[in-house]
Amino acid sequence: MASTYKITISGQVQGVGFRPFVYGLAKSFSLRGTVSNNEEGVIIIVMGNKDSIQNFYDKLLKNPPPVSKIKNRAIIELENRKFTDFNIVPSNKNGQLNLPLTPDFAICDDCKKDIQDPKNRRLNYPFTTCVNCGPRWAITNTFPFERDHTSIANFPMCDECEKEYSNPADRRFYSQTNTCHTCGISLVLLDNSGNTIATTSENIFKKIAKLLAEGNIVAIKNTGGYLLCCNAENEAVIKKLRIKKNRPNKPFAVLFPSMEFLQNDLKINELQRKSLTSSERPINIIPLGNYKGNIALNSVAPGLNQLGVMLPYSGILQLLANELNFPIIATSGNIHSSPIIGNNAEAFENLQQVADYFVQHNLEISHPQDDSVVKFSAKFNQQVLFRRARGYAPNYFNAQLNSEEKIMAMGADLKNSIAFYPNEYLYVSQYLGNLQNFDVYNRFTATVNSFISIFEKQPEVVLADKHPGYQSTQFGKELAKNNKSKLVEIQHHKAHFSAILGEHQLFSEKVLGVIFDGTGYGDDGNIWGGEFFDYENNEIKRINHIEYFDWLLGDKMAKEPRLSLLSLASDDMLEVLQEKFTANELKTYQTLKNTNTLKTSSIGRLFDAVASLLNITDYNTYEGEAAILLENSISSYDIKSCKSYLSAPEKGISATEIIKNIYADFQNGNPTNQLILNFLYTLAYSIVAFAKTKNYKKIAFSGGVFQNTTLVDIIIELAPKEIKLYFHKDLSPNDENISFGQLMYYLNITK
Repeated sequence: MASTYKITISGQVQGVGFRPFVYGLAKSFSLRGTVSNNEEGVIIIVMGNKDSIQNFYDKLLKNPPPVSKIKNRAIIELENRKFTDFNIVPSNKNGQLNLPLTPDFAICDDCKKDIQDPKNRRLNYPFTTCVNCGPRWAITNTFPFERDHTSIANFPMCDECEKEYSNPADRRFYSQTNTCHTCGISLVLLDNSGNTIATTSENIFKKIAKLLAEGNIVAIKNTGGYLLCCNAENEAVIKKLRIKKNRPNKPFAVLFPSMEFLQNDLKINELQRKSLTSSERPINIIPLGNYKGNIALNSVAPGLNQLGVMLPYSGILQLLANELNFPIIATSGNIHSSPIIGNNAEAFENLQQVADYFVQHNLEISHPQDDSVVKFSAKFNQQVLFRRARGYAPNYFNAQLNSEEKIMAMGADLKNSIAFYPNEYLYVSQYLGNLQNFDVYNRFTATVNSFISIFEKQPEVVLADKHPGYQSTQFGKELAKNNKSKLVEIQHHKAHFSAILGEHQLFSEKVLGVIFDGTGYGDDGNIWGGEFFDYENNEIKRINHIEYFDWLLGDKMAKEPRLSLLSLASDDMLEVLQEKFTANELKTYQTLKNTNTLKTSSIGRLFDAVASLLNITDYNTYEGEAAILLENSISSYDIKSCKSYLSAPEKGISATEIIKNIYADFQNGNPTNQLILNFLYTLAYSIVAFAKTKNYKKIAFSGGVFQNTTLVDIIIELAPKEIKLYFHKDLSPNDENISFGQLMYYLNITK
């Protein structure tokens, strides 16, 4: 006798080919019924033999579609119903959204073959997708994930696409992003005066490749926003791009035409290969080691021994790559520090003086996103996420949450992201940028409003940083006031610590938190940035910090490493300072130092001071430049050759003692790279020594300083087996994790 069951599947199950997969599987077991999306996931009503239904259910859970992620599932028996067949039925939205938002997926191998196959009707069609790949979050207006809820809705399917969409045997069966040459998105190549150069796909990519080869800058509207592209082997055009984009030294990412091309030029390991070819397809930062190619390295990544590389992840980039025999710069389409642009008119207005040509299309991008960035440490392959955006956002799956309140976290001002907890899921936005930039601030407020609109929920609780001057805090206060929401302000570094505790679900443990970053408003009114916290029994206590030193000239200190050196320099370093300051500057700044009352424990500023002392840089042209250049001086290391610059490392870290001892070694002519290595070793050794002295068995690390993968490797190497280490992996250690940390703090910390 036939039985009827209802199966509910939640998680990342919309926009991933789940319904067509269920359809095919149900047919293979001769089951009847329906499958549909709703606001909570996928609902399956299935009728048939009990054993067949159980086998169907087991197989569904064990081998779901490749880009899906099942979080919860349930199966219950219903009163018998009659079905004559198995069908996909239209989605019903009976309530508010309660499921993950689907991120963008890189082009799959099957679609890549389609656009390169002369016999395929999608030959050279740049917006080719299927159930396993293509834009999702970038084009989402609302959910459940249906064509009508995306900007693809503006392109009704032609008869051929409708046939694929309706054919259970087709890879595009129920593919919501299905389009082709006939009915789909159109591409146009323009010069920067707006004159049309080409419109057909087969001509456009050959022309773009020729323009790039000739030394032009081309702004290409990709599926997630604009990219500024030029020949990575042409030093002159890269310098021109730097001037026009106002980006003097910050490294550019490089797009390689293929994995084969990349592996001929650079040595990559298996983890890097998997990351570069994953559905997220992030930029990977790779050591240059035995580089064999022709990239103008000093212009692409000035002074660095590493390179950010990526492979084509959309049909547009793949078709361009097919015409290239050289790597290209592929950097965010914006002026330096502004958000990535997704709108055609805005791109023309802002990039007309930067790009010589524009490649545009008529698909609206609802959520522009930068490329994500990942690095693996050299010795222990520890994954560090530098930027979390395309491919990862806006979901976060691993948090343990249990609250009835609707909570929104505003994050920090630098490297901002927001987090929203409106239902059973947590949503962490893509990297948004520095809110001091007006355009980034507008993107931030638009993202907040978009989240509220999609979930049809106003936050009952608003979380913000304690810094009174943060734009995110001011907006959070306004949002809370307008909605009569509860406002909670959370100290910056406690949010960092809560983020790493939350990522590894450590709230039932006793943990030492080591939070090293640039700046954060402290509970005592000083600028924190080198903190040791104790966590136990839902309570965070600050138990140690880098010995305070003078905070000089506000934000200027972060931009001029020489000021950090001035703050930490002893009297016998006057000669060094005289080389870095005019006599008038020295007199003014020394007076300021003598009367200053604002102090800092910032490890970021200590890195700056070391960089200035060793004549690596006195000015940062981009955030964290001094620290990046310091790590860059070390290609490999032997831990046995290292020494500590602290006399009592187990008691804590004295920045003045470190600078004094580095200066002595510097005066004695010791190699700069060894001094930098000793500095990193000193920090790592002090952390481990402090943990041993205080008898901690678990150490959790957060803050932008832990993007330094050499420091991470040294800590891993120094820590004894009985001490377990926790680093960020799914979130960036930098301020992008503050919004998540604020939420974790609010839900778990009582004091």
